[in-house]
Amino acid sequence: MTLFVFLSVLMVSMLLGLPVAFALLLSGIAMMVQMDLFSVDILAQSLINGVDSFTLLAIPFFMVAGEVMSRGGLSSRIVALAMTMIGHRKGGLGFVAIITAIVLSGLSGSAVADAAALVSILFPMMMKANYPREHSLGLLASGGLIGPVIPPSLPLILIGVAGNISIGKLLIGGIAPGLMMGAALFVTWWLLMRNEALETLPRASWGECGRAFKDSFWALMLPVIIIGGIRTGAFTATEAAVVAAVYAIFVSMLVYRELDLRGLYDTLVAAGRTTAMVMFLVGAAMVVSWMITVAQLPQQLAALLDPFMDSPRLLMAVIMVIVFLVGTAMDLSPTVLILVPLFMPVIMMAGIDPVYFGLMFVINCSIGLITPPVGTVLNVVCGVSGATMSQAMRGVMPFMIAYLMLLTLFVIFPELITVPLHYLNG
Repeated sequence: MTLFVFLSVLMVSMLLGLPVAFALLLSGIAMMVQMDLFSVDILAQSLINGVDSFTLLAIPFFMVAGEVMSRGGLSSRIVALAMTMIGHRKGGLGFVAIITAIVLSGLSGSAVADAAALVSILFPMMMKANYPREHSLGLLASGGLIGPVIPPSLPLILIGVAGNISIGKLLIGGIAPGLMMGAALFVTWWLLMRNEALETLPRASWGECGRAFKDSFWALMLPVIIIGGIRTGAFTATEAAVVAAVYAIFVSMLVYRELDLRGLYDTLVAAGRTTAMVMFLVGAAMVVSWMITVAQLPQQLAALLDPFMDSPRLLMAVIMVIVFLVGTAMDLSPTVLILVPLFMPVIMMAGIDPVYFGLMFVINCSIGLITPPVGTVLNVVCGVSGATMSQAMRGVMPFMIAYLMLLTLFVIFPELITVPLHYLNG
């Protein structure tokens, strides 16, 4: 009965157009009333305790770093470097987009920010070179999905908090699957473009390549500092976020000099607004998470999934199907904050590596960002490019299929994630 109350209140609230955070809060209150546990004091305490976490301090700092990098010239220099490296190949602008997406994912950690940057910079160039409009849109949107997987990643931080999983291991573990996602895009783009008559750019000279690398060196050092610092234990994930923000401000203002004090102020305000929304969402989700634990919903879910408990791969397949279906109707962050507390006890009972589960969960939820009806990244891509939603949906289909095939491989062969994970984490 409690599960029915939770789901019905949540769905009705969202259908009425309430923001997800308020819908979560209402569903938590409904469960408290149904279980005769409602108390304003408990509600307020759970809401505050939900965001009272040292780990969550990484979110505002990584957001500041991402905003500074998009406004401070780091993104455009990464594109210029990729252009000199591979822009002369057939379909070269698409390969440039993939390389840029991988590098940008190590700077911002946001699918929406990465996709918007890719479209604003590369889409006009691709249209000028007569690239297929729909496939170009699909590639740029799909490239943005690497952002939540390769560190720094805000969803991995959220899933670490929601599931009590090592955030350092999650961030380092995201490198291998993120690169595999990029490889899947490479193969798909090559298959789509192999018979297209496309203009190619002139091959850059070694001198031009050297100048582009020198110009982008400071931007390229940021993911090296973040990953290297976490890997060596020089600082925690939260401390890495502070280092990233300070480094990005230093490079943007004193090295590239494309960000002034006014721009820094606007950047901090934008990051503060986004942080406030995310933190309220986290607090509301923690209220629901506490009620889910009190109502013993994970145990009920485990009973439903009991036929699959003896086969971890089959259990993961079932969970991934559920997550994918939910992800088509809900954004990434609320999906993580709602479902992870439900599934984590089941995952632990089945003996599945929690870091592997966390990475799979984020990859799956990321795919939901390009699936209707929500499709947050699709909406951003359409808004920036001026394309219609139907064009973007047709464009992403080949790349979505490639991602789903890769996700299936990860379910069948978890070693594709766990072996690099254990190697990189020492």
